Amino acid sequence: MPTDDDQRPDPDALLEQVEAEERKAARGKLKIFFGASPGVGKTYAMLQAARQQQTLGVDAVVGLVETHNRSETAGLLDGLERLPLRQMQHQGRSYAEFDLDAALQRRPQLLLVDELAHSNAPGSRHPKRWQDVEELLAEGIDIYTTINVQHLESLNDVVGRITGARVWETVPDHVFDAADEVVLVDLPPDELLARLKAGKVYVPQQAERAMQNFFRKGNLMALRELSLRRTADRVDEDVQAWRKEQSVGMVWPMRESLLVCIRPGSGAERLVRSAARLAVQLDVPWHALYVETPRLQRLPDAERRQALKALQLAQELGAQTANQMADDSVEAIIGYARNNNLGKVLIGREKARPWWPRLRPNLGQRLLARAPDLDIVQLANAGVDGEKPASTPQDKLPIQWRRYGAAVLAVLAVTLLSSALHGILAQVNIVMLYLLATVLVAFRYGRNPAIVGSVLAVLAFDFFFVQPHLTFAVADLQYLLTFAVMLGVAVITAHLTSSLRLQRDAAHGRERRTRLLYQMARDLSAVLSVEQTEEAVRTFVQQGFQAEAVLLPLGMGDKLPPPPQTPQGVQLDMALAQWAIDHAAPAGLSTDTLPLAPVLYLPLKAPMRTRGILAIQPRQASWLPTPEQERLLQAGASLVAIALERLHYIEVAQQALLQMESEQLRNNLLAALSHDLRTPLTALVGLADALTLQQPRLQEPHAGLAQAIREEALRTTALVHNLLDMARLQAGTVKLHKEWQPLEEVVGTALRARAGMLAQHEVRVELPPDLPLVEFDAVLIERVLVNLLENAAKYTLAGSRITMGAHPQGKDMHIRVCDNGAGLPAGMEKRVFDKFTRGQEESAISGVGLGLSIVRAIVEAHKGRVWAERGEGGTGVCFVFTLPLGQPPAMPRELLP
Repeated sequence: MPTDDDQRPDPDALLEQVEAEERKAARGKLKIFFGASPGVGKTYAMLQAARQQQTLGVDAVVGLVETHNRSETAGLLDGLERLPLRQMQHQGRSYAEFDLDAALQRRPQLLLVDELAHSNAPGSRHPKRWQDVEELLAEGIDIYTTINVQHLESLNDVVGRITGARVWETVPDHVFDAADEVVLVDLPPDELLARLKAGKVYVPQQAERAMQNFFRKGNLMALRELSLRRTADRVDEDVQAWRKEQSVGMVWPMRESLLVCIRPGSGAERLVRSAARLAVQLDVPWHALYVETPRLQRLPDAERRQALKALQLAQELGAQTANQMADDSVEAIIGYARNNNLGKVLIGREKARPWWPRLRPNLGQRLLARAPDLDIVQLANAGVDGEKPASTPQDKLPIQWRRYGAAVLAVLAVTLLSSALHGILAQVNIVMLYLLATVLVAFRYGRNPAIVGSVLAVLAFDFFFVQPHLTFAVADLQYLLTFAVMLGVAVITAHLTSSLRLQRDAAHGRERRTRLLYQMARDLSAVLSVEQTEEAVRTFVQQGFQAEAVLLPLGMGDKLPPPPQTPQGVQLDMALAQWAIDHAAPAGLSTDTLPLAPVLYLPLKAPMRTRGILAIQPRQASWLPTPEQERLLQAGASLVAIALERLHYIEVAQQALLQMESEQLRNNLLAALSHDLRTPLTALVGLADALTLQQPRLQEPHAGLAQAIREEALRTTALVHNLLDMARLQAGTVKLHKEWQPLEEVVGTALRARAGMLAQHEVRVELPPDLPLVEFDAVLIERVLVNLLENAAKYTLAGSRITMGAHPQGKDMHIRVCDNGAGLPAGMEKRVFDKFTRGQEESAISGVGLGLSIVRAIVEAHKGRVWAERGEGGTGVCFVFTLPLGQPPAMPRELLP
């Protein structure tokens, strides 16, 4: 039975509780009025509660309340201070939003903020209203708010399937769970439908449509059940927290819950399946517990594996599993049940036992005697799962016989020593020697050999050292008490020593696993390559699991490349490893997927994605990890995954830094070359013009050569301008001078600028007469159009058609420049906008591939998009870019017609 010392609270837990209470005291209180659907009266109940608080002297202020034109609700606002709403402008429309800054400046004791799931207008400090509420709570302001069940993130899809209408404004469940108080505002479906028909929820036209869709009676009943269940779960969590805070020991049977106790044996899996079926029938949560006592640790490995497999099966069937080590299984079961408030304990019915074990009550009887607050249910658990598992060679008896033989030899050695010193040692000292031998046997070989040694020690003491000698007869009856005390002390000492030995071994095992995990974490924190990571993992697995490990990092295309080398004897199945990656689930040895495979494949799940596979091949053929080993393995795999992800991002950062430095160097080089080339090119153009215009005029072929020099110099000048523009755009030194202006003007300017190149093409301009004004930088957008027109003229034959058009679509203005030429090669639609990339790589047409890069940079600076697509009829190419429309300013009255 637990003592008073066992019931004392943990000082660390008390300190943590005090700190949590201090943090909670500095934070505002959140009260949520929770309902199944609109119209049940959440806002009405919230306002009633606020008015009641106001009568008690609380400074209550309305931050935002949606009355939905309901007179009863609006009437409750009388007498409550209301904060002015903030007007937000977005896409030409005005939105009235909750003013967070005004609420923080006013700092009332209690603030009412309706509709917690609301999405704020763009431009607000937070995208969601619940984030506004979090900031207010952090400032110590109490909040009343409302929410419907369909707005909870975890239930959003469920409600969508029930009603056929899914809402997109949701609140994370942790916000709901962290509320200090949740008030369920409930209304039967018939009463809600009556309110709907009476026009108290929506106007008559909306009410009629709502009753045919969302507000069907079946929907309302289902939503009501969901809200009741979610509230019940919340209340259950509150009760559990209070029980833990108050250290309540007894189980409170508020909600059905099951605890199945797993014990070694062939019927363990059947017991688990029966418990799972019962939990499904009762629709209750269930737990599975395996308590490993010193006696169970001495069982053969085959029987222990059966219990661990049953625990794994329980986890797969949906149970919350736990594995504990304790001296007393009954005390561990009772403690676990009370800590988790589990009222029903399921155990397997024990087989009939011979008369001598019946002197000790079975597990069910001990549970009933020591835990009257628990319901104990016995289930049949034998005779179905097969015969008792066959023992492995290491489980057979020779090892046990050697232990018992060692106990006999220890007693024999003490007897010989005592016989040699019989005249010197008193009988009390001889008894002490026998007890010492018993302790040593218990410490080295376990409890049962020590008990056998204790019995033999009593018999030897009686036979050799108690008169009459060499017989078991006793001359003095007081020796019977001596024998009884000697035997009792020896047995108790053997039991305690054996238990301490097992506890020592368990503590050493935990310390060893923790040390291995710490060593690997320390090694992984310093690795700089995948090879170093694999070396740390291999050491960890070899020392912790007596197994070989191979690290398979993920390659290109989410495929696993074969390792360059594997340890001797490791047989990898790359198809099975790829299956584990694709399904993000373990595969191979001791799993549900090809459990007979010799290798276990663990996916390395990092925070962002799966980073590879850890393949483990044990040295023993029959290997089933204990729950502690599984947890250690999962923790190690998580550390490896995080290390691989860190290496990945280090490589990404290095590549990005190298790319940025290369880009900066290239831009500096381009800018320097462009500046140095502009002066000689200008001079060259001037000299070519002078040669052309001099008197007397040059004759052919000299005149043609002078004109060719001029044209090439102009082309090179245009190239230099492109290089300069690209360098300035990349450096971010270009500032937009945006103005509201008609698009027609810049189109005309671009056509005039490239009139010479377009002279041999058919140019069509399709601009509707009612195009709205657009805000853009005229010089830069002209450059975009010039580059697109130049690109179309260069890559199409003389006489081909070039079409330019524009039309508003949605929130953007779409501008198109199309041709009916050869078009782009497949797969070049995106790459053509990269720097120094040309649509036709082997083309003889001059150019370096910067024109479209400049187009993309200028358009993106205007918050637009640009892309290439096939032309009409599948011929040619169309380059399309967009500019945001926005809302043009109003024209002054004096300029209006």
